[in-house]
Amino acid sequence: MAIEANQIVSLEYEVRDGDKTVDSNVGGAPLVFMFGKGQIIPGLENGIKDMSIGEKADVLVKAADAYGEYNAEATQEVPKDQFAGIDLEDGMTLYGQGEDGGTVQVTVKEIKDDTVVIDFNHPLAGKDLMFSVTINNVRDASAEEAMTGIAEENKPADDDGCCGTGGGSGCGCH
Repeated sequence: MAIEANQIVSLEYEVRDGDKTVDSNVGGAPLVFMFGKGQIIPGLENGIKDMSIGEKADVLVKAADAYGEYNAEATQEVPKDQFAGIDLEDGMTLYGQGEDGGTVQVTVKEIKDDTVVIDFNHPLAGKDLMFSVTINNVRDASAEEAMTGIAEENKPADDDGCCGTGGGSGCGCH
């Protein structure tokens, strides 16, 4: 049975770049999202559309359908003094505020005498990824979920802003 738009999907996954595992929720809280809303990368969503509850599969997602192709022009040279108090290392990930006020993730590409070259590409840009997935559950969205696009499992459970995963304070919601 195909998964349909606006259904709530719960899955367990492991992502590999070659032989290296780069992300996994195996043994942890499942990834829960509304299908067809662009809440996960397009290649993975397309790769699971014909799966059923309990089914396991390996889904190869090409770079263009994952985090995009690597853009060599998405770098910037910034004065080193903007990183005062940070022990910079090549390859480290930093977070800052973008022009729109949102959080921006950058990677330190090169440290020069007076400047630092930062890379705005996603760390997995340009990489084909292998997802090993298990579909835990597929269900129809409630009227409220369909309206908001947010699965009940991902909503704050109470005033402390924590999701309903049973984790209590500091539950690590994402």
